[in-house]
Amino acid sequence: MATTNIWQQFKALIPKDVRIVANITAKNGNSTCQAELRDGLVITVKEESVNVGEKAFILDGEIKGTAPNLAEYEVEV
Repeated sequence: MATTNIWQQFKALIPKDVRIVANITAKNGNSTCQAELRDGLVITVKEESVNVGEKAFILDGEIKGTAPNLAEYEVEV
């Protein structure tokens, strides 16, 4: 009989990397961009594939694609 580790099965369900949506505010010209997060923090990310003024998916400090421009709501629980 094979044993299964329930903890390992649970960990497999959780994403290992965090995906962030940010607004692209500037292209630096050296394959990096400035991106503004929801809290106002500005970070430098790799890749220049998204135009200034658009939203982008960022994974591990690199732009992975254009994010849809959807309304954002903040709800306190």
